[in-house]
Amino acid sequence: MIEIVTAKTVDEAKARAAQIFGVDVERITFTVLEEPRKGLFGMKGEAKLQAEYEKTKSEIACDYISAVMQAMGFDKPEINVSENDDGGYVFDLGGEGTDGIIGRRGETIDALQYLTSLACNKHDKDYSRITLDCDNFRERRKGQLEDLAAKMAAKVKKTGRTVALEPMNPYERRIIHAAIADIEGCSSRSVGEDPYRKVLISSTEKKPYNSSRGDRDNRDRRGQRRGDDNRGGERRQGKRRDDFKARSLDITSSFEKDYKKPKPEDEIGSGLYSKIEF
Repeated sequence: MIEIVTAKTVDEAKARAAQIFGVDVERITFTVLEEPRKGLFGMKGEAKLQAEYEKTKSEIACDYISAVMQAMGFDKPEINVSENDDGGYVFDLGGEGTDGIIGRRGETIDALQYLTSLACNKHDKDYSRITLDCDNFRERRKGQLEDLAAKMAAKVKKTGRTVALEPMNPYERRIIHAAIADIEGCSSRSVGEDPYRKVLISSTEKKPYNSSRGDRDNRDRRGQRRGDDNRGGERRQGKRRDDFKARSLDITSSFEKDYKKPKPEDEIGSGLYSKIEF
């Protein structure tokens, strides 16, 4: 941020710049453009300074969060900032009705967290991790995800089949991976592209093959096929016997067959002029 400030003296101009930016004078960089000149009857003109103040990432993030939340209808949200172990920032949102920013499974607060990260990191090569929290939501969500990971790991170890979780953001996927890493006999990996990237949980233990069950299943299938073949043979043999009986008893001549064959007019439902009916 750059402002041009004028006052009767340089000190007064600096104080005015600090008031405009809302920070201490020591955090502002000044460039004197003009100074008052001495005349016969005292100082003439005014001091003109260029004041430049660069906001920190946490200040940029606070301003952005506050502006977005007020636009969403949250009146004067309280934002408490703390620094985490990896040099990033945690913004704890408070105030009346602020818990409404969480959304279903944290979707709203996650979206605001993502946009805030873009806003404060776009002009800086040094990336800072931004985390938004409200009403201890992050800790509660972490517990839910760890319980989910344990439950799915037990299912995977029992069935030997890989389980796919619903799509999650990177923060939640890390929680799942960390939980699975502490469970023996299971592994996890992420697949897909954001925002549909999800975690797969697989078993690292080979499930023993039940040979007795396999033999029983094979015997059942073979017995079923033999039964089908036998029934099919019986049907074919019965059909041949019926055909033989019909042929042996049918002594009607071909002329009699043609003569006795029903004509279209004799069929039920046919009209008098059946050939031209539509």
